[in-house]
Amino acid sequence: MRRVCLTLPTDRACAATVRAVAEEAAHGARHFDVEVHLLILDSSGAADLAAHREAVAALPPEPGVVVHHFDEDEQRDFLRGAVARSGVAAPDRVLDLMLPSGVSYGACTNRAFLIAEALGCASVHRRDSDSRYQHLDGKPVLPIHHELTAIGRRAADVAGLVSRSRLDPALAERTVAMVGGSFVGEMSVDVAEIRALDPLVHDDLVGLSVPDGYPEIWRRNLLDEAFRGAGTAAFTGDLTTLTTVAPTRVDMCNIAFAREVYGRVPLPPATDTIGSDYFLVHLVHGARLPGVLHNRHIVNFHTSERRSDAGFLAYQLRLTKFLLAAPHLRAVYAGTAAAGDGLLDADGLVRASVVAAAIRDGAGPDPAEDAERFDVVERSYRKLGGRYAAAADVLAARRERLLDEVRRDMADFALLVDAWGSLARASGGHPPSPAYGHRSPSSARETPPPSPKGTA
Repeated sequence: MRRVCLTLPTDRACAATVRAVAEEAAHGARHFDVEVHLLILDSSGAADLAAHREAVAALPPEPGVVVHHFDEDEQRDFLRGAVARSGVAAPDRVLDLMLPSGVSYGACTNRAFLIAEALGCASVHRRDSDSRYQHLDGKPVLPIHHELTAIGRRAADVAGLVSRSRLDPALAERTVAMVGGSFVGEMSVDVAEIRALDPLVHDDLVGLSVPDGYPEIWRRNLLDEAFRGAGTAAFTGDLTTLTTVAPTRVDMCNIAFAREVYGRVPLPPATDTIGSDYFLVHLVHGARLPGVLHNRHIVNFHTSERRSDAGFLAYQLRLTKFLLAAPHLRAVYAGTAAAGDGLLDADGLVRASVVAAAIRDGAGPDPAEDAERFDVVERSYRKLGGRYAAAADVLAARRERLLDEVRRDMADFALLVDAWGSLARASGGHPPSPAYGHRSPSSARETPPPSPKGTA
């Protein structure tokens, strides 16, 4: 029986989300021949962690669902063992990249990838703590249904199971590597207030995320749609498309990857950088690996912490680093896309060495261009005034450090890509100790782990 990992990384109070995602795990186990490992990776403070422990303990037993809840100490213990067994160079640095002291959207998901390898899972399905499910006729609309229908299967076999196919027939023998949807509700990035205060400043800032050289009509469309997900329309019925999924059409709160992807290449471990966890979405698209796009969009909302003064400042820092990192990541995407079919090996799997080379050789902007981008951010915030001007003061004081961090983040990413294959192999067959995890009382159905084909 196939094992899959439904993961919820969190650093905030989300007991209701824990219960909702557990219902999604139960749906997957009931409707598919799978064992679902619900993996909660918890970086919350003591009070919220305790509340999550209580929520996990109160979950009803579900046949075919195994619940694991790990705090950061438990995650670190697992990682230490994997790093030690892997024999990678610079083990202390690799451990820091896997569990940094700052917020890292990529690192938390990388930890889920390695624990999924340890548990023998064939795919990872990610949700976020600041999101909810839509409902239709009183029942939650669960993305895992489409994910388990298609992930890891030959595209030709999935073509008859979707609403429509827009996949190049030449790709029909390739495996569906990713299944995803987007979100509805509040924007994923808080730029609505910026647009309301000054639309021109909004366009200057968000425009830093748009590749150079785009025709104005395309650029305008990207500016208008940036960070809006699927809008606000309510779910009324399923629409699924077999295709090479455009990165702008999916969100990381609503995504599933086959281990043939994440077993080969990790996400960038950059700290305090929104959007860094979308790397594999771009990689799958550039490699022309099949995917399924669905419309079971998740409802996004902004937490009270994010609306606080401290939360506002933290988010502006993460947005700034994203805008500074964008051209560096685009250079990598261009390098992997230029590799064409050479990005894949004879088994149709991504060559990690090609990705690492693209990271190191990517012709990103020179330091002067990075500085100009920073100037645009600082100048824009000062124009907005109020708390944005205060944020500009903080950013200006950290200017050189932030510019240096963006370049160092890329070097760290290359280091982690080099180490990833060894880490994935070292994790396989070494699940975290049950003494650390908090498992559902339901009896797990024993099944051998999948073939190590997906590891580099």
